[in-house]
Formats: sequence, structure tokens, C-alpha cells
Amino acid sequence: MARGPQTPDLVPLLSRGRHRNPRKGACFMELASYLAGERWSDHPACTHPLLGLLARLVDDHISDSARQRLTLLVPEVIGLTSEDLRVDARITLTCSTTALPVVSAERQRVMAVSMLTCLRVLGRLDVDPVTPVTKRTRTALAQVPDATDWAERFSRDITPSAAVFRGRSAPAAVRLAVLGIADSFVAEPDALLCQLLHTVILEWDSYTSVPRGCHPTDPNQAPGATPPYPV
Repeated sequence: MARGPQTPDLVPLLSRGRHRNPRKGACFMELASYLAGERWSDHPACTHPLLGLLARLVDDHISDSARQRLTLLVPEVIGLTSEDLRVDARITLTCSTTALPVVSAERQRVMAVSMLTCLRVLGRLDVDPVTPVTKRTRTALAQVPDATDWAERFSRDITPSAAVFRGRSAPAAVRLAVLGIADSFVAEPDALLCQLLHTVILEWDSYTSVPRGCHPTDPNQAPGATPPYPV
């Protein structure tokens, strides 16, 4: 029987980067693997890969004092995984939309391209991709018309394949969003990064129809299709 999330007698202290074992400390996702009873890893199977990337990036780009406040969020990412490409698009939208108002003008253009690309991906997957995430995105884009106009011209013909979006476009956008927030002149970048991770976790159920903790039975299913789940 698989071991479920548990609280061990000794919880490793969160710190930046990879660690060989729990005695050396743990990054956010290493601690998640530990609590989930998986093999020690910063890429555990219990968490969506893009959510895991976001968690590692936030862990690496906040202060030591703020990092310890993330410990309470670690158990919340266990079981949050899905093969639905809409999840990748909506995580990326949340990250880019959060970063857009605070990053430099050059990065605003990149974030706007990311947001428009995500909307096109969602439009290709959904009949009506209007969600709280996409509504926030459209509002944010309207507030930076110059960056949005540039991004629309630049990305007019860009709609990546599912494989390219999942493997390259989405991870690159999430990485740039976190770096942009960390390098911004916002008063409390630590708080904004922690809130970003918290928001993605809280909104998970709106990103996908997949119940928390369920896993698709066919990992090779075409992206965007509704996968079968155990009843």
C-alpha cells in the first residue's frame, strides 16, 4: 500500500537549492517528496511539474526568514497533479498576470506575450475559456496597452503545439515571472512571491476538473481531452 502524506518526527529545515538528504535540509519540493513518502527528490510525482517548478523558484528567490513561512504550504501541493494542458496554461497565466504590474517595461512585453499565448492555448482547448484567471489576465493586459499592443503584433501567429507549450513555453514564462518579481522594486517581493504560490494552490480546483489527489490512468492521453479517473 502506498504511503500517504504524513508528518515525520523530524522535519528538515527549508533552505535554498538541492540537498543530498534530509539531514542537509530540504527545498520546498524535497520536503513534499519526504512528506508524501516518495523517494527523496525535488521533482516528486505527487505534484504537477509546473507547480513544482514554481515552488522551487519561489523557494530559491525569497529570504531565509520568508522561506520558513512556506513550510505550511508544503503538504498542500501533495496530490495536485494532472495531465490536462489547461492546468499548465492557467498556472502560467496566474504567474504572468501577477508579475505584469511590477516587472520592468521590457519584461512586461514578455509577460504580455506569455499571457496572450496562454489565452490562445486555452481557446484551442475550451469552447469558452472564461474563468477568474482569464478575467484577471484580460484586465491586467488592458492596464498596460503599450506592452499589450507590442505583444499582440509579436505573437499574432504564435500558438505553440501542446508539447512545445508544456515543455518549453510555460516553464520559461513561469521562470521569468518569478525572476521579474524578485528583481522588481515592489515593496515586499517576498510577500508577493509567497502569495503567488499560495494563490496557485488555492485556485487549483478552478484550473482543472480533476479532483485533488486523482491521477490519470493513461499518461499518454492527448492534452486537452478529459482523462479517465478512478471512481
